[in-house]
Parts: sequence; structure tokens; C-alpha cells
Amino acid sequence: MKKRWVAIFLVIVLIVPWAKPCSAEMKPRPEESKELMFQDMLMLFLLPHIDKKIGEIYSNILTYPPMVYPYYVDVTNVERVNGFRGFHFLITLEVVPTTGPHIVVGKDSITMDISPTNPDNVKIVGWKHLEDPQETNFPPNYKDILKK
Repeated sequence: MKKRWVAIFLVIVLIVPWAKPCSAEMKPRPEESKELMFQDMLMLFLLPHIDKKIGEIYSNILTYPPMVYPYYVDVTNVERVNGFRGFHFLITLEVVPTTGPHIVVGKDSITMDISPTNPDNVKIVGWKHLEDPQETNFPPNYKDILKK
């Protein structure tokens, strides 16, 4: 009986110092707003144009085009070109393309001209490649998709 208690005591003594307290923190979800809903709807319409341009940008960097998810696109600037209630806009987006299990492969800025006079109402008028995969801590097991 004493041996059993000694064994239990030794197990507890050996395990307890290595046990670390868990400190998981729940972050509150952002509040739903009309602005966020409109941005999400806009991204659904612009996503095919964004995907096409991102595929072109990364064709020299990756062996296959990365994915763009609507929640990884932020609107950084919007301006109405022809004044109040005009339907001609310039919109600048910051895009974070990913590959595999949401591995960030870079960051880009895309400026779009949205107007009823453009084909499909959208025309890309500018883009800037902000970050390469090496700058975003690309994992070693995905380095085989890099062309460089």
C-alpha cells in the first residue's frame, strides 16, 4: 500500500513542475456592420478580376497561382471620380494571396477603375507588388513551389 502511495507521489512530483498553465485568450469578434457587409459583397464581385491579376503577378514567382480569399482583401482607398452620386470610382485594395493551408505568399496593392463604361464595369489601372514570399517567412516544405 505504501509503495502505491509513493509511486503516485513520485508521478505527481515529476509531472507537476513540467505542467504549464494554459493561457488561451478569446478575442471578441468584430461587430457586423453595413459597411463590412457592403465591402464583402463588393469583394465577391471583384474577386475574379483580383484573381486574374494576382495570377499574372505571381506567375514569375510561383509554379502555380496563389488563392485570394475575400477576407484577405482590404479596401485602402475609395474615391468618386465625377462627384456626388457619380458612378465612376477608383478603388485601391490591399491583397494578401495565400497557398496551401493559408500560407501567405506576399502582399499587393491593386487599383481598379469601376465604371459603367468599362468592360464588365471593372478595369485594373495600377498595381504594386509590396512583399515577396521570402519576406513573409515562407515555410521550407513549400519552397518547392518557388521559381527563384
